[in-house]
Amino acid sequence: MQRSAESGVDHPEAPEWTAQPERSNKLALRIITWVAMSLGRSAARVLLYPICLYFLAFSKRARSASRQYLAKALGRSAGVADSFRHYHTFAAVILDRAFLLNDQIARFDVQVHGAEIIDEVAAKGEGCVLLGSHMGSFEIVRSAGKTRGAGISMVMYEENARMIREAVEAINPGIRMNVIPLGRVDSILKVEAALDRGEIVGMLADRSLPGGSTVSCRFFGEPASFPTGPVRIAAMLKRRVALMFGLYRGGNRYEVHVEHFADFTGTSGGERERMI
Repeated sequence: MQRSAESGVDHPEAPEWTAQPERSNKLALRIITWVAMSLGRSAARVLLYPICLYFLAFSKRARSASRQYLAKALGRSAGVADSFRHYHTFAAVILDRAFLLNDQIARFDVQVHGAEIIDEVAAKGEGCVLLGSHMGSFEIVRSAGKTRGAGISMVMYEENARMIREAVEAINPGIRMNVIPLGRVDSILKVEAALDRGEIVGMLADRSLPGGSTVSCRFFGEPASFPTGPVRIAAMLKRRVALMFGLYRGGNRYEVHVEHFADFTGTSGGERERMI
């Protein structure tokens, strides 16, 4: 990490996530989708056990990261059973994407907390920036928002946008998913246009790129650098910001949490910087 002497802000030199290879591919996703759609969710979930055991045995770095995280989350040392549950939960959420992207949300018991925020945005047509993280399921958030009449666009880095499009095409070629790639000349204009149409613009806001502006906060008892870029976009466009989390609760149960976070609609330059 490099710390800016002027701002006291950390700048990551090379975030590890940018160098991580993707294990999945379109053929694998098509096979998983075929199994899920042909055999049903219950039968497909049985296949998750050998798959998770394979990755638990052979993905040493991921297993180590899982145990480090679980030790913080559980407040004790994590055993093999804890890591297997961690892997299985992740795999179950990935499997459920096949059903959610095929508009089968009725299969799931979904509790939405903060639904009035989505309803208000849809009713007023004023748009909102929705910030999430790489935790839980964005697909359940998208599906829940869709059932409430809210249009959703997703903003992500160029390479991530390409992989998402390929994944969606492999699962359901007929679905249209609004993805706005960052890093292009017209990226912010497209974000503003989506907000002007009254859409919810979602961003996963827990990863930074080299040279990106960050702020240091306490996280699980230790300092961590969070990117300010997504919040700066909302501030520049003078929009409301909410948080979103789609948490898997086991079986067919999900909880979607939407919470007010910030409101930049009437802020001036100096106040915006303080809020960021």
